[in-house]
Amino acid sequence: MCFHCKLTKKTIQIQNRFKATFDNEEIHIQEQFNAFEHPKAPVITNENPNKIEFFQWGLIPHWAKDTKIQNSTLNARIETIKEKPSFRDCVNQRCLIPADGFFEWQWLDEKGKKKQKYHIYLPNDELFAFAGLWSKWVDKSTGEIFNTYTILTTDANPLMAKIHNTKKRMPVILDSSQEKEWLNGSTLIMQNDYLIADII
Repeated sequence: MCFHCKLTKKTIQIQNRFKATFDNEEIHIQEQFNAFEHPKAPVITNENPNKIEFFQWGLIPHWAKDTKIQNSTLNARIETIKEKPSFRDCVNQRCLIPADGFFEWQWLDEKGKKKQKYHIYLPNDELFAFAGLWSKWVDKSTGEIFNTYTILTTDANPLMAKIHNTKKRMPVILDSSQEKEWLNGSTLIMQNDYLIADII
């Protein structure tokens, strides 16, 4: 699963890494994101691959009556996105979610009363992208448009299985060479085995 991530790099670094631009380079990006607060975070969509936009975390499918569904759509299991009603209409609406780390808690006892927090990142603290899906939802009562996203998850690799030791899941982290392929509809996903985890 992935509910807490961070993005501490400057806007120019993000733009150079993903070859895309913000509308406003002076915009402030919060450094840590808690999914349950449904923050707006930078994303790059297949619709606008040269633009970095701000979408809200927690996908709202086009048919939803209200925003309550968001707490259930923060993540999407990549194995079932074509089957789940919340995601199956969005499988071709791909996005990248830039980040330079995320956080996970390891259970130290059977009931999870004692937990150890880990910071997970790539070597050299480099930028990377989570694979995601996005959706556009219109609030019929106000006409307001919500652009939202979800982060895909997959089976944990050996390192993450030790940390996320209950459900043994992890976010899908794309290799830089696959980011365009993901946006263009490829089903090829590589698993990163070079994540680094620090106790914090």
